[in-house]
Amino acid sequence: MRGRTPVRLCVSVLAVFAAFPVLAQEQTATLQEVVVTATRGAIPLTDVLADVSIIDRVMIERSGATGVADVLARQPGLEMGRSGGVGDTTSVYLRGGNSQHTAVYLDGVRLDTQSGSGGVAWESIPLAQIERIEVLRGPAGAVYGSDAINGVIQLFTRKGEGPAAPYAAVGAGSHGLRKVEAGISGAAGTGSAFDYSVGLAHESSDGLDAQPLRLRQAADGERNPDQDGFESTSANARLGFQVNRAHRLEASLLASDLESQYDAFDYKPASPVDDLSRHQLRTLGLNWNAQWTDAFSTRLSMADSSADYETTPSVYLTKTQLRGYLLQNEWRVGPHLATATLERREDELENTAVGPSRNRSQDGVALGYGFAQASHTLQLNIRHDDDSGFGGKNTGSAAYGYAVSPKLRVTASAGTAFRAPTLYQRFSDYGVSSLQPETSRNIEAGVRYANGASSLGVVVYQNEVSNLITFVNGPGACVSPWGCYDSVARARYEGITLSGTYAVGGVNLRASADLQNPKDLDTGKELARRARRHLTVGADTQAAGWHLGAELQASGKRFDDEANTSELGGYAVVNLSASTQIARTVTLSARVDNLADKDYQLARTYATGGRTFYLGLKWALQ
Repeated sequence: MRGRTPVRLCVSVLAVFAAFPVLAQEQTATLQEVVVTATRGAIPLTDVLADVSIIDRVMIERSGATGVADVLARQPGLEMGRSGGVGDTTSVYLRGGNSQHTAVYLDGVRLDTQSGSGGVAWESIPLAQIERIEVLRGPAGAVYGSDAINGVIQLFTRKGEGPAAPYAAVGAGSHGLRKVEAGISGAAGTGSAFDYSVGLAHESSDGLDAQPLRLRQAADGERNPDQDGFESTSANARLGFQVNRAHRLEASLLASDLESQYDAFDYKPASPVDDLSRHQLRTLGLNWNAQWTDAFSTRLSMADSSADYETTPSVYLTKTQLRGYLLQNEWRVGPHLATATLERREDELENTAVGPSRNRSQDGVALGYGFAQASHTLQLNIRHDDDSGFGGKNTGSAAYGYAVSPKLRVTASAGTAFRAPTLYQRFSDYGVSSLQPETSRNIEAGVRYANGASSLGVVVYQNEVSNLITFVNGPGACVSPWGCYDSVARARYEGITLSGTYAVGGVNLRASADLQNPKDLDTGKELARRARRHLTVGADTQAAGWHLGAELQASGKRFDDEANTSELGGYAVVNLSASTQIARTVTLSARVDNLADKDYQLARTYATGGRTFYLGLKWALQ
């Protein structure tokens, strides 16, 4: 990426389009599908200017993945880092940004933690309860406020519709993996006024030795040679009631408990202990939607989420409570869409390293304008947030798209975003109360072509982050003599994302490639655990009543540390999947991941699972 701006790169990309008659974008959804995440309101996919991917339940089930992060890592612009097995600490890097630079929502409820550097604990989100995922790449601070520096990921649970549809599933796999889930969804009442969805799931695994001897030998200190398994139990309910033609009430609840084993750094062979971590995630969302006229609608939302994390026998406990209130009005007149939003967010942290409970609040007001007619699409957003800790922050974005033809569209956008420091970064022994928010400026350009089952997308972006908060070793402006948080760093995330699909001879092909350069601008070093190149190629087809799939995931080398002295080698793994209906309501599925048993690491000294197998049965009455 050195010496080439996103604009110059986009010109080069246009030349590629002139040479290829078959072009595609990784948009598995149909053009008629509605997207919620782009503007916080339902708009057709054809009117979305942002770089968006949609993952539905069929894709999730065929992926055979155990964790949400594993599903995301197969999407363009996304990477995953993990310290051990599925239940262990997991990070998701969107466009090379830090994990906390992506805002995450579940049924409209904000997920986050105010502990450490912040960001969602991905390992605590139960994939079994997730029906759909929308990924928005690029800054969205002017729509969502704090945290959306590199994008937004929104998760949705199942929504009831039609006749009652019960389901049940069981599965088993390598490392003693066992899964069982059941649920029911549907709609009832006059005109199906009441809709419901309820689900339960339990999952456990004997796990693997997260830090085996062959990796421990290269590390300092002793490591526990046991198997590090996990056990997860989750439940969700999503209810809706259509009061009349104009008013609808909705409620969503989710509860997830995860207990996983890990290897502590202070392991003593003479007196071994079983180190455990416990995650408890709870969410509650209440919504009232009013369609006053064909042109004017209102949405009022109240949300509450709690994320608790505890370790034993070493004593560490942190609890984050988030509350959110949202009032959004929309006016639709012909090709025009205007939005006005008032939002309040309240955060509270209890932490053994912080002392007394700490809290803060943010109040935001946002305005948006969209226009879509003929060849032109325009989206403008501005927002002001007032934080109880550091004061006001303004963000804005502008995006424009021009349809060269019904099949080909070019887009360009620019936007700003910010992330407030966590309560831990301000008030722990390592904290500095005067820390200022991280800020970013992003520009990007894209070309998208779609022609039936064939499409292609290319996006070039550059995002610069200032006041980046890092941990600085040595005495500083905090209580700890070992180091303090400080907002002195700068980073640049720049790259190209190419993604496409193509159907030939009954085989559906898909591919995405990312060429990126996430860099610390002060040191010139690459950011830890992010590869400059990663690739996914997949194919699926129907044969003799079976749905067959194959996938290649490849990643270049990465560094495990900020100094770029500890290298994690590149890797390529092949995954295979197959499913068939053995009865009208019963589906058999099988999957092999890492077919060649590739030995690689996502974090230094931590092993991955090697070749794994999974076999599942699902009964569903539809």
